[in-house]
Amino acid sequence: MGIISIEQADRLYWLGRYTERVYTTIRLYATSYDIMIDINKGSYDEFCRNLDIPNIYQSPEDFKATYAFSQDDPNSIYSNLMRAYDNAIELRDMIGSECLSYIQLALYDMNKAKVSEAPLVELQRVMDNILAFWGLTDDIIESESCRNTIKVGKRIERIDLYGRLHLSKEMLVREVHRLAGRIDRCALHYRKAVMDDLGELIKEEQLDYYRIVQEIEQILE
Repeated sequence: MGIISIEQADRLYWLGRYTERVYTTIRLYATSYDIMIDINKGSYDEFCRNLDIPNIYQSPEDFKATYAFSQDDPNSIYSNLMRAYDNAIELRDMIGSECLSYIQLALYDMNKAKVSEAPLVELQRVMDNILAFWGLTDDIIESESCRNTIKVGKRIERIDLYGRLHLSKEMLVREVHRLAGRIDRCALHYRKAVMDDLGELIKEEQLDYYRIVQEIEQILE
């Protein structure tokens, strides 16, 4: 494959980010779903605060339906999966039809989950298809720069989400190191000073999660 255009690099990057966002938010949604049923019916408010999205939901039932499946809520899992799908469609010639097919299968299972009496089962299949997509990128996509751009988007999104959720230092250290080992080999221009700052931030005994999120949000030029 020849040179990757700016538009293609941007789509590859967002394909990585949106697939990661869907994968991680489904995991969070599944946990919150059980809590709302069994323990705390208002826990979706904390869920929204953690992800820094507006709480537009009127009840646990509204949250379960709207956040997961609404086409009109720009923060819904469905909306983010559609953004991943739209980018994958535009990148069909770069990523191959087999990789694209797993994003299509994820969307198919998302639509099944919407009408299912056991939506978490179908949402697990969405996650499985995203995992299959990520796995295939190494086998199907010939361009190393193309593969790395998707994975850099995935890592950036993961660091952003993990920082917002105040997840463990070990998890954030691992993801920052993974990003550092790949970002020089992708089709994106980034701010090296930000990468250096992240490296220093994860050395602190007590992580400054706010700073980590701030830094990762401005890493690309």
